[in-house]
Amino acid sequence: MISQAVSEALQKFVPAENILYREPLKKHTTFRVGGEADCIIQIENGKQLAALLGYLARVEIPYFVLGNGSNLLAGDKGYRGIILQISENMNEIRVEENRIYAQAGALLSRVARTALDEGLTGMEFAAGIPGTVGGGVVMNAGAYDGEIKMVADTVTVLDKTGTELELDNETMEFGYRTSVVKNHPFIVTECCFLLQKGDKQAIAEKMEDFQRRRKEKQPLEYPSAGSTFKRPEGYFAGKLIMEAGLAGKKIGGAQVSEKHCGFIINTGTATAKDIRRLISLVQEEVYRQFSVKLSPEVIFLGDF
Repeated sequence: MISQAVSEALQKFVPAENILYREPLKKHTTFRVGGEADCIIQIENGKQLAALLGYLARVEIPYFVLGNGSNLLAGDKGYRGIILQISENMNEIRVEENRIYAQAGALLSRVARTALDEGLTGMEFAAGIPGTVGGGVVMNAGAYDGEIKMVADTVTVLDKTGTELELDNETMEFGYRTSVVKNHPFIVTECCFLLQKGDKQAIAEKMEDFQRRRKEKQPLEYPSAGSTFKRPEGYFAGKLIMEAGLAGKKIGGAQVSEKHCGFIINTGTATAKDIRRLISLVQEEVYRQFSVKLSPEVIFLGDF
């Protein structure tokens, strides 16, 4: 629980209306599950965030940075600490020639749409990714042979004391679903995407093709966190899960999608515990049959 003293201190950094107490995490994740967080603070700008980080470091309160919650499984018992949410209150996008500067809370799909409007190519892969720029940078999000690594020029971050740093592409140490930000106490506040001039019609057609393929192959009609597992080297997670005979497998309201076995979906009544148990079952069965270890792409948060 957040003490009265901490609550009063937080209001020195953030407007009271941006501080949500005992807020259900299921309202902030695409899985639509999760218990209450002690406190969610909706961040408006980098200056506000820097001041908060300095304070939280002094009082040693645990915190977690949340974007659109599209790659997150929040536990049924919630989160004891403070959630720093960087989303619609911090989502400005500006264009300078062939560079797009996007704040961490901007949706990747909106950045892709801006690139299309400006006749810039390189962001088409991101058109259907539901996450924010911040989350996408941390995870080096990608789809259809594209990834953040290919278009990120510089990334602005804050360290745990609130000090601002600018990291170039090489310093970001982008890898498969990882980056230096994932492995260090940095928080992304903005990314500069370096793109190329292109043909608007060709860009639009490519984006439409990717969207069509997503609708055909992915269970977009159900709450999920996208691909549940990372791609194991030399294999495809969905294919392994299907060949293990797990298509349609259910635990409670959680189910391995029959449309795409790489997705675990919430059929409407799932708890976080259901989903986590199903993830474990899939891992165990795939390893038993094929000796391949599946690593979750989904981040686990809080108490289950």
